[in-house]
Amino acid sequence: MSDLTKMSAAQLAKAIAGKQASAVEVAQAHLDRIDAVDERVHAFLHVDREGALAAAAAVDAGDVKGPLAGVPVAVKDVIATKGVPTTAASKILEGWRPPYDATIVERLRAAGTVMLGKTNMDEFAMGSSTEYSAYGATNNPWDLGRIPGGSGGGSAAAIAAYEAPLAIGTDTGGSIRQPGAVTGTVGAKPTYGGTSRYGLIAFSSSLDTPGPCARNVEDAALLHSVIAGHDPRDSTSIPQPVPDVVGAARRGATGDLSGVKLGVVKEFAGDGSEPGVLSAFHESLEALVKLGAEIVEVSCPHFQYALPAYYLIAPSEASSNLARFDGVRYGLRVGDDGNRSLEEVMSLTREAGFGPEVKRRIILGTYALSSGYYDAYYGQAQKVRTLITRDFESAFERVDVLVSPTTPFVAFPFGSRTSDPYQMYLADLFTIPTNLYGGPAISVPCGLSEGLPVGFQVMAPTLADDRMYRVAAALESAVGTLTPPAL
Repeated sequence: MSDLTKMSAAQLAKAIAGKQASAVEVAQAHLDRIDAVDERVHAFLHVDREGALAAAAAVDAGDVKGPLAGVPVAVKDVIATKGVPTTAASKILEGWRPPYDATIVERLRAAGTVMLGKTNMDEFAMGSSTEYSAYGATNNPWDLGRIPGGSGGGSAAAIAAYEAPLAIGTDTGGSIRQPGAVTGTVGAKPTYGGTSRYGLIAFSSSLDTPGPCARNVEDAALLHSVIAGHDPRDSTSIPQPVPDVVGAARRGATGDLSGVKLGVVKEFAGDGSEPGVLSAFHESLEALVKLGAEIVEVSCPHFQYALPAYYLIAPSEASSNLARFDGVRYGLRVGDDGNRSLEEVMSLTREAGFGPEVKRRIILGTYALSSGYYDAYYGQAQKVRTLITRDFESAFERVDVLVSPTTPFVAFPFGSRTSDPYQMYLADLFTIPTNLYGGPAISVPCGLSEGLPVGFQVMAPTLADDRMYRVAAALESAVGTLTPPAL
């Protein structure tokens, strides 16, 4: 059989079900790949070899069955995994082993997937490059001197480096899609509330959305179908059936988009994007037209305010959510020598435990929520969020989906944007509006610029996740997938 690490998740599931390969063989092949390349990529913060092989053996014994039985998966380290270290890439949670599984992890186990370990990320999911991990940056398999995107760079890099066929990420402002774009992989953000946040270490509760990462659209849809669905333990979970995302992806793969209207967002069509990114995007539009799609230009005038609105809403919610990390209840505790007050211990703990980007966002959010400024900043940002939602709703009255580049630029060199937070934040310029709206969106590779991957973003109405998979799969059928250079 061909190299097991190069096979898709769908191919692996079929091979394991047909006894052409055992789940243990598949798991071992990926563990060997991690051993061979992860010292250079640093996609993983923790590899659970014993747990992975035990789970694979259970599949081979027939104890666990499911649509992805025996297929390896990597999980972003912001998601709770029982007995397996979960740090959110922060020193303040170093060594913490949760006593429970997140809902999506429970569903992964029930589906028979084999969890390989936990992937690197920007601390508490705050960043666009995975340079803000307390345990060192992840490198992009396309160019080890460049960033793999963020905050979920570890999950995307693990897939691009063939260390795992599937991974779980979380998307607050683009943290699944943007890493997918710059690593040449597929990253999908489901409708907010379509996947459970129970067991997810919260950054911004009204925005955080777990979702799938894969090397092709069908695999992403398969993983999406496993982890999605109503969860009574999550008060924001939507009690609606999961759209047939797998069927939509397979329909799109036939290459027929007859009758589908694609809305090109006027505000995202020019300024701010690298020429190579725009060129790949327009070539992809032409490919979709040849498949029968109709292109319609739409204006979403309030999208230009999405970035500043997001950087008031998300830090404000982070300021509240991260208050629990105080050195008292769990996690790191510094300075508790019996002579210091509770306030001093809290201050010392947070100073030692949080990195610079987390501190920056806590300070910004606390200021925005403070007395006298709440209405002027946080309140106004929420009004802008409403206007952005109306832009989406108005656009979807005319078109089936909206399309744009996923990011304005390709993967940039390490250190080139860390000194200017605003330039770093621009990496999420095209992805943030969807999070403020709550609808689904996906990034699919659409070509290269200067030898580096470019992502094509498809945005759909809330609960119409199947639409984005159909269009993404159709584009993939026309332009193909990308293969990174050998490591």
